[in-house]
Amino acid sequence: MSFRLFDVPEKEPSHFVGFAGNRINRHAEKRSDDAVDVALANADARMLLIGQGKVLVADGNAFFTLKDAAPFLPARSSTVYLGLQDDAPILAAPSAFDFSALPGAVQAIDYRSVYTQGIIPPDQLGAMAQAVSLLTWNENNKYCGRCGTKTLMRDGGYRRTCPNCEAQHFPRTDPVAIMMVVRGDKCLLARGPHFGPGMYSCLAGFIEPGETIENAVRRETFEETNLKIGRVLYHASQPWPFPYSLMIGCHAEALSDDFILDRAELEDGRWFSRDAVVSMLDRTHPDGLITPPPGAIAAHLIRSWVEG
Repeated sequence: MSFRLFDVPEKEPSHFVGFAGNRINRHAEKRSDDAVDVALANADARMLLIGQGKVLVADGNAFFTLKDAAPFLPARSSTVYLGLQDDAPILAAPSAFDFSALPGAVQAIDYRSVYTQGIIPPDQLGAMAQAVSLLTWNENNKYCGRCGTKTLMRDGGYRRTCPNCEAQHFPRTDPVAIMMVVRGDKCLLARGPHFGPGMYSCLAGFIEPGETIENAVRRETFEETNLKIGRVLYHASQPWPFPYSLMIGCHAEALSDDFILDRAELEDGRWFSRDAVVSMLDRTHPDGLITPPPGAIAAHLIRSWVEG
């Protein structure tokens, strides 16, 4: 039987990571400068409310009607338009409400807890990632990087224009390579000083300008472990709204066993057998060692190696 390019599962691995359930139709080519105003005039519109590193949730739902959102003081001037879901406009806005005085049915939950605990449906989690990234970019780009003039929001939040020098500024996405380093029947996992107790994960680092994904994997692995990498295989990607990154997951082939950790970056690192990793995934490791939560792309990289 001959190999065909698309002889792969119907749903690619990226479908199963956290923040990947976004169903919003962004229809980017049709967004207009008055997209927010048009959406706010639609009675079916829904709004995500963001602030202080948290999202407002009511009974497991982060999509508020405009009427229900109003008491939480969404900033109209900073509201962005995300697109259409089920023919209803979806917006997002920073909330000026005092989160310590929320009514009982509404909670302000930090982004990571919403993600790790599965508090809202996958489609809303994906929309939240889009909203957080876009709102953060707009907040961080209020002034023109060329001349310093205050910029104006356009295209529903997907462009900012400088009225002085006419420079056009567009949202950025920071690419990050995250790599599962393997050699034979073992893999290299490490932990940073900020990790939770007993957690080991994949290596990761930002992709630099003019660098391929594969070379970023090789460079970052060498910088952090002094290990040289041979073949690099792409596996999946994950939107990561902290603040606006894209995690690009790869498997990387180590060319030797010996490594030297960069202690300025990593607290510990070691080779793990397949059986040890299985127990870490299942939370049954005798030393209490664990892998990242299931929605993290690192967990998917690790599990795909265990199962493949």
